[in-house]
Amino acid sequence: MNDLDADAVGELTGTWDEIWLYGDAREDEYDRAVLDCAARLAADPGGPSAYVWTLGLVMMAPYVSGLRAEELTAPVRDALAAADGALRDRPCDHASHPYRTTYGDSAEDLAEDLRLTADETAVWEPSAPREEWRCPRNVAGFARIASNIVEPGSAGDVPPRLPREDLRRIKELSALLEGYPEGGTDEEVAAAGRDLSLADDPLDTAGYVLLVRAVSWHAVSGMVRAGFVLDELIDGLEKALTGFAGAGCGHRTHPALSDSGPEAAELGVVLSSPAGREVFEHGWGNKGMAALLCPAFIAGHAEETLELLRTGRERLFGRRDTSALDAAYLRPDGRLEIGLIVERLQDTSPQQPHGLDLGLWAARRHAGATDPRERAVLLLTAGQTMRTAYPDPPVSVLRDVVPALRAAVAARPEGECAHPAHPVPDRGGFLDGLPHLYAPEEHPAPEGALDPDAWTCPWFLAGYARDRLTPLEGLLDEDG
Repeated sequence: MNDLDADAVGELTGTWDEIWLYGDAREDEYDRAVLDCAARLAADPGGPSAYVWTLGLVMMAPYVSGLRAEELTAPVRDALAAADGALRDRPCDHASHPYRTTYGDSAEDLAEDLRLTADETAVWEPSAPREEWRCPRNVAGFARIASNIVEPGSAGDVPPRLPREDLRRIKELSALLEGYPEGGTDEEVAAAGRDLSLADDPLDTAGYVLLVRAVSWHAVSGMVRAGFVLDELIDGLEKALTGFAGAGCGHRTHPALSDSGPEAAELGVVLSSPAGREVFEHGWGNKGMAALLCPAFIAGHAEETLELLRTGRERLFGRRDTSALDAAYLRPDGRLEIGLIVERLQDTSPQQPHGLDLGLWAARRHAGATDPRERAVLLLTAGQTMRTAYPDPPVSVLRDVVPALRAAVAARPEGECAHPAHPVPDRGGFLDGLPHLYAPEEHPAPEGALDPDAWTCPWFLAGYARDRLTPLEGLLDEDG
C-alpha cells in the first residue's frame, strides 16, 4: 500500500512531470524537489511509499543527469541504491513487471500510471495491475533505471530507454504531422536536415534519412512557408548520398516502411542513435534491422526523397511554368475559354488541384491584357483562386498574383463611383456572371445580372483586390 493519499501523489507527479518537460536549466525549485524526493526515499527505501519516490526520481533523473551537479547526483544515487538493495530480492510471483516494458514511455505516461496506481478509486486502471506497479522488485527495477539515467552504464540489467530529447522530438513531430503543431514547426522540420548533415556514424545517418523522409511530405505540402527548410533537408540528403555511393546489398528483401508521417518520424528518431537502436531491438524486436538500415536500401529512399524535395522546392518557391496552360484556357483565336475557367473556379475537390496554376496564369496574362472585360475576368480569377487555396498559396504563386492585386488597389480613382450596386464576390451565383460579362453573345445573362460596367468598375475591382490581399499580407516576406 501507500501512506500518501492520491491527491498528494497527484500534486507531486505534477511537479515531477514539469521538471521532466522543462528541466533543461537549473532552477532552485527543481533542485528542492529532487532533494526532497531523494531524502524521502532514503528515509524509508523499503517502505510502502518507496514506489512513489522511486518513480519520482525516474521522472527527474534526466534533469539530474543533465546538470552533472554532485550535490544532486550523490543523494539521488545513494537513495536509489538503498531502494534497490532493500527491494530487489523480496519474494515475488509476478510473471512480468512494468519496468521491463516501459522502456520508451514519456514522463507523462509514467506520471499517469503513478497517479492511477496510487488512487484505488480511479475509474481508469494503470497500464499494468497495481500489484505489479507496487511490487518491490518492480520498484527496484525502476531504481536501477533511474540510476542508469543519472550515471549511464551503472546498471546493465534494465531495458534501454529513449533519451528525453528523443521522446520530446517524437511527440512534437507527431503533433506536427497530424496537423496539430505546438509551435516552431519550420525549425523542427529543418532540424532533421541539419542533423542528417552532421551525422558521422553510418547507422545514425540511416536513421536520419528515414526521419527526413517522414518530414519531407509535410515540407512539400505547402504548410512550410520558408525555403530554407527545404534547403536544409536537401543539403542533408545530398551529403548522405555521398556516403552511400556504391553501396551494395545482399539482402533478399527489405522491410516495408510506413507511409504514415508520425509512424515514419518515430522510426527515424528511434534509429538515429545508438540508444534508440537498443530500444528498437529490445522493445520492437529485431525485425530485420540489418536489412532496414542496409546502405543500398537507405540510399534508394534518400534518392526518392531528394527528388520529391527538389521538385517541391521548385513548385513552392521557384518560377512555375504556366505556358502549357494557354492550350487549355485560350481559344485558337486568343480569346479566353471562359467556360472552362469558371468551371475550374468552383470550390470543389475535382477543381481544387487546378486553382493555383490557374490563378498564376491569370495574373501573368492580366499584366499584358488591354481589354477591360478580359482584365476584369483575369483579376477576379486570380483573386478567387487565392480565396479557395489551402494551405496558403506558395511564394511561387504569390510572386505574380500579389502585384496584380496591388496594382488594382492602386488604380482606384479618387472619389466614389456612381454605380448603384456591384457584384458581391462571396455570394452564391457570383461566378455565374463571369461568362456573360466576357462573352454576352454566347452566354445569356443570369437572373439579376448587373451591367458590365459594374464588373469592370475600377472602384469595385480595387475593393475586391484589397479584400483578397488582406489574408495574403506577409506571406511574401518568407525566405524563398
